Amino acid sequence: MRMHRLALGTALAMVALPAWAHHGVAGLGAAGLEGPGAPIEQSSSATLPEGKIFTYFKVDYADWETYTPARDDEAKYSTFWMAGLGYGVTPWLSLYAFLPYHEKVDEDGFFNTYGFADAAVNATLGFKYDDGFRLVPAKESLDDLEDWHFTVYAGATLPTGNPNLRDPDGNIDKGKSTGFGEPAWTLGATASKMLDERWTLNFDLSNLWFQENTYDADPAHDGEKFTGQFGDEFRFNTALIYKAYTNPDARFRLDTLLELNYLHLGRDKEDGVAESGTGGDILYVMPGVRAYWENVSFALGVKLPVWQDLNEEDEQQGAEGKEKYRLIFSVSALF
Repeated sequence: MRMHRLALGTALAMVALPAWAHHGVAGLGAAGLEGPGAPIEQSSSATLPEGKIFTYFKVDYADWETYTPARDDEAKYSTFWMAGLGYGVTPWLSLYAFLPYHEKVDEDGFFNTYGFADAAVNATLGFKYDDGFRLVPAKESLDDLEDWHFTVYAGATLPTGNPNLRDPDGNIDKGKSTGFGEPAWTLGATASKMLDERWTLNFDLSNLWFQENTYDADPAHDGEKFTGQFGDEFRFNTALIYKAYTNPDARFRLDTLLELNYLHLGRDKEDGVAESGTGGDILYVMPGVRAYWENVSFALGVKLPVWQDLNEEDEQQGAEGKEKYRLIFSVSALF
């Protein structure tokens, strides 16, 4: 039986790097001409080949709905840039690091913020089911690639961003800052299955926990320090990927896909009290395409909120669930 080594294996890792109620998340991808497909934003159940280095760049552009016709301080758009590196320690263990850059722009330009956000690290452990659970081997046949594959992953943000950015009046807006002030922790798991030669089904479940941070003295808080804590974020995602075209001579593959992303946001807290206008539930749908050429992968998707149940929704302009759309593009390569 011909063996298919994952030298161009699918690799997806996700570390949530939020900016208050709206953020970008990392999604890495590269795949061989044969084997399972990879989602754009959620995590798949594949690890990097041992000794291989993975590079990644992503842009997530969010265009926000506005409530008033006047040009005022409503959020206009946000752009979340992200660079990442991955390394295959073993066939079943991959490590990743990410560095994001955030741009958040108001309609009237009163308080636009730019800057590097909190960096993050992630570890992903891969295993499969084939007459029992076992760690992912270095080589798998094409038949083996059709087995159920799984990962568990854990990560943390590092407080490299600035949580104390101030508007022109000297007030701190936590949602416009580029850092959380304290590490945030994520834990997740995935399951993936090739349904046949062309179709791949993917599931991804994760939770992100934030710690309470003490912010600098703020005129809006009588010149005193105050504490803030972002609400936990729970995600359940699924994707269906279709291998639409391959050209072995050109080392080219084109996939189409559809992702569903459910997000539950807990309420933020300030000085231990739950804040109004935060938290809720959102369901996104994202059609997209992914192209592979040699060792490079390109992905493009349009993410649309199709249902939301937000707390005090009229207070959540510029928050997740209030996008007109999100345009997501990524490119990655394996060396």
